[in-house]
Amino acid sequence: MDDNIKPEPSAFDHGINQMFSPITTVRISSIIVDRVRALIREGKLKPGDRLPTERELCSSFGIGRATVRDALRILETIGLVEVRVGSRGGAFVKAPSSVQIGAGLNDMLAAAAISAVEVREARLTFELGLIDLVCERITEEDIATLDEICNRAKAAVEDDNYTLSHSLEFHTALARCAHNRALDMIIETFQISLEMFERPVKEGEASRGTPGVQEHLELLEAIRARNATLAKAIMEIHRSRTPKHLRLIA
Repeated sequence: MDDNIKPEPSAFDHGINQMFSPITTVRISSIIVDRVRALIREGKLKPGDRLPTERELCSSFGIGRATVRDALRILETIGLVEVRVGSRGGAFVKAPSSVQIGAGLNDMLAAAAISAVEVREARLTFELGLIDLVCERITEEDIATLDEICNRAKAAVEDDNYTLSHSLEFHTALARCAHNRALDMIIETFQISLEMFERPVKEGEASRGTPGVQEHLELLEAIRARNATLAKAIMEIHRSRTPKHLRLIA
C-alpha cells in the first residue's frame, strides 16, 4: 500500500471534525464583546467614549478586521455601542435603552414560562415602594403631566378608545416622579414586558379600563395631597384587582 495515498475519511472522522472544529470568528468576537462589557462595568469606558479604530483593535487583539466588525455589530445590537459614519465617525459607547433591556427581559420571561400575573405583581411591588419617594419629590410640573395623562385616558374610555398604552403611560410617568434614574429604568422595563403579556387580551377593551382610570385619578389626588398612606392603599387595590382579572383570562 502506498503510504502517500490517504484513506477516505469515515463517518466517525467527520463526527470528530465537527466536534473539534476550529474556533470561529463569532467566538473570538464574543471575547471582545465581554472585554468591552467589563471595561464599561469597571467605569473605564463611559457613554460617549470612542472605542479605538478598527485598525487599532485589530492590532491590539491580533485578529482580522472581519472579526472586529462582527464584535462591533454585536455590541451595537445589544445597545452598548453606537457606530457612526463619516469623518468623525467610529464606535461610541452608549447606555442601553429600556426598550432594549425590556426586549431581553421579555426573552428571559418567555423562556422561563413566567406568567403575566407574576410580572404584574413584581412591577406593582416596585411601584408600591415608590410611593414615599414620589410624595416627597413630585413637582408641580409632574402633577400637571399626570393630570394630562389621566384626562386623556378618561376621554378615551368615554370614546370607547381606551388601550393598554394609556395605563402604561401613567405608570411610567408616575415612576419618573420619584426622580431616580435607576428606578425609572426598572419600572419602564417592567412596563415593556407587561405590555407584551397583556396587550393581546386588553387592547381595545375600554370597559375594563374604567376601574383602572378611576384608580389612577384617586391615586393622583392622594399624591397631590402628599398622603403616602392613602396613596399606598389605593395602589394596593389597583395591585390586587388586575392579577385576578389576568387569572380569569389566562
